[in-house]
Amino acid sequence: MVQGTFKRQVEVGRVVLVNYGPDAGKLAVIIDIVDHNRALIDGPTTGVSRQSFPFRRMVLTPLVLKNLPRGLGNKALVKALEKNETVAAWNNSAWAKKLEQRKTRAGLSDFDRFKLLKLKNQRRFAVASAVKSAKKSA
Repeated sequence: MVQGTFKRQVEVGRVVLVNYGPDAGKLAVIIDIVDHNRALIDGPTTGVSRQSFPFRRMVLTPLVLKNLPRGLGNKALVKALEKNETVAAWNNSAWAKKLEQRKTRAGLSDFDRFKLLKLKNQRRFAVASAVKSAKKSA
């Protein structure tokens, strides 16, 4: 069997990250596929209402809820999300951590950025002096 380049298929149960609109940055789950441009998504634990949403405004994540029937109800979806601990798995992913770090850095004030610069300089000096002493002793 030939392995394709695409690892994430559009499927019922696929967890998506909304990247446009008032729900941007929130997780949702594909409940049904409307056509080749849109899907029905719902995010009961993240505050995304059930709606038809275009694929170009969402990003497929590697997380999938297996064996989810099409058009699943809200209560059953909440149970499936809690059972698979999907939100916790997302929060532990490198992708989510990177988004959180971007949000934190965007909220820094000028003085916070200055303090960060000084701390990075201290770290760089400590590492460089440790490398220099290690080279000298070797």
